[in-house]
Amino acid sequence: MTGGPENRREQVRRVYSRIAQAPGAEHPVRVGRKVAVRAGYDEEWLSNAPRVSVEAFAGVSCVPCFAEIEATARVLDLGCGAGLDSLLVAEPAGSVLGVDFSEAMLSRAETSARSMGLDNVEFRQGSAEAIPCETGSIDVALVNGLFNLNPARTEIFRELARVVHPGGLVFAAELILKQPLPEEARRSETDWFA
Repeated sequence: MTGGPENRREQVRRVYSRIAQAPGAEHPVRVGRKVAVRAGYDEEWLSNAPRVSVEAFAGVSCVPCFAEIEATARVLDLGCGAGLDSLLVAEPAGSVLGVDFSEAMLSRAETSARSMGLDNVEFRQGSAEAIPCETGSIDVALVNGLFNLNPARTEIFRELARVVHPGGLVFAAELILKQPLPEEARRSETDWFA
């Protein structure tokens, strides 16, 4: 992607908002149920999950599949998108806070939580570099494919360390490069490795 960090962040926000508005259209990232199945989500669970979240899924792994979440845990789903991970962990968790910077994605997440009758799930608009959450209030944080989209990684890790209490857990999944990108790919608008 071209431009500085703010320009990159705005480009990513626009793309993810477009995914929320038209998940069936063509996007620079793969989206939807097939992506969720490949990422490890249970097909039967996806069949019963709200379509509004499944069709806009854009994560990289089934983070809830390997996350350790106790029954009373306060869970943060950072970069929650359409809320699929928040919905999946809502039953074992005491409470779930989904945070995303796209209003359109949050609208999908909220619609899904309401349709499932979940009263222990809340969604807030915010950035990963300034998580709208109290210090030390989180037991478990989930991060599903956020770091390659945001060059402010130091700030994100600092914020995770702030909101997750000492001894808390962070479970993250990310795409990684096996080798450096060619120069032309690094300048491309479709390069999603910030």
